[in-house]
Amino acid sequence: MSFDFRPVAVVPTYDNPRTVRGVVEALREWLPDVIVVDDGSGPEGQAVIESLGLAGLAHVVRRAANGGKGAAVKAGFARARELGSTHVLQVDADGQHTLTDAPALLAAARAQPTALVLGRPIFDSSVPRSRLLGRQLTIFCTHVETGGFQVADPMCGFRVYPLAPVVGLRCGDRMDFDIEVVVRLVWRGVPVVNVPTHVRYMTAAEGGVSHFRMFEDNVRITWLHIRLIVEAGLRLLTWPLRALAR
Repeated sequence: MSFDFRPVAVVPTYDNPRTVRGVVEALREWLPDVIVVDDGSGPEGQAVIESLGLAGLAHVVRRAANGGKGAAVKAGFARARELGSTHVLQVDADGQHTLTDAPALLAAARAQPTALVLGRPIFDSSVPRSRLLGRQLTIFCTHVETGGFQVADPMCGFRVYPLAPVVGLRCGDRMDFDIEVVVRLVWRGVPVVNVPTHVRYMTAAEGGVSHFRMFEDNVRITWLHIRLIVEAGLRLLTWPLRALAR
């Protein structure tokens, strides 16, 4: 069976004026269409994003107010569907991802078009230790929630979604989105492919900007895992009924 494969890149951004253009230009080496979702950036960020649109380098989606990474990605999904795309390559705008790995992620998606392709990050010494420890806890929780080890890392913002199964999927709007969408896609029966990719945290001097709020986002992610673990338990208890209903 042959599958249509029409990928587009989605770059959610909030105040990344020094890095977003480089990300878009790099992505256009492999994809003709890039969607940049401006999630309520300030004047400097807006100016850079507007210049990308005027130069024909990106389809620009502008959100009037900052709603969070998840809200921005969902807006990107909607625009991707309008363009007739079948897959979305999601890339963070902060320049931390090794974009020369994009062809490997896209090749994996083309080879298995029904799968969710996740970047499996390989960190260097630039990764903050606190972020690394929190990440390991989230990976453990995700293994519990999905009942297996198919997800190597649910937090990497470098991934390829098949668009069809994300339509109508209800997930959080902020930093919890990347985790929740992975778990819920696995629950929908979407297979997962993990592709290694190097990640480097950019310094402030290089234009690196982190919008991760240590207290607020950690509380939000902790609450997410509590809800998902409870829901996973209920799914396990009701599995025989769901199996009979098929």
